[in-house]
Amino acid sequence: MTRPQWFAAQLKPNGLTEAERNLARQGFEVFCPALIETRRRRGRLADVRRPLFPGYLFIRFVPEAGHWRQINSTRGLTRLVQTDPRRPTPLPDALIDGIRTRCDDDGLLGPDRGLAPGDRVRVIAGPFADVVGRIERMNENDRIRVMLEFMATDVRTEMPAEVVRKIA
Repeated sequence: MTRPQWFAAQLKPNGLTEAERNLARQGFEVFCPALIETRRRRGRLADVRRPLFPGYLFIRFVPEAGHWRQINSTRGLTRLVQTDPRRPTPLPDALIDGIRTRCDDDGLLGPDRGLAPGDRVRVIAGPFADVVGRIERMNENDRIRVMLEFMATDVRTEMPAEVVRKIA
């Protein structure tokens, strides 16, 4: 038998929890990377877990085993992503491995280690969510000093590296 491979599956609207539960019951390994974003809800800021790839879930299995067709009828899922109707299309192992190395045990995406002083970033969590700034300095304990463009003035602050995303 060949080794298991990763495949993408399209979720039904709000079907993530149901799909994960049903796939686990069927013996499939699933992976849904996520990140924490701060959103305004009813006038208050709240941290919300958001999927990195909304509407999709990764499933690991051996396609030659033949039982992959039951995935298409799993509650919470629409279908496997396929280019050939006879066989699902596997994802490159390096892609999933790269994402998994940046995630913790709960599937939460960690900080981007590709950040450097001078990079433009957008804050994705906390009281400065959605504010754009530039990295001034990086500390060894995963904290960064950022000059934010906030309310027509520049504000210098320090924050964890995991709450910013690099922008072009």
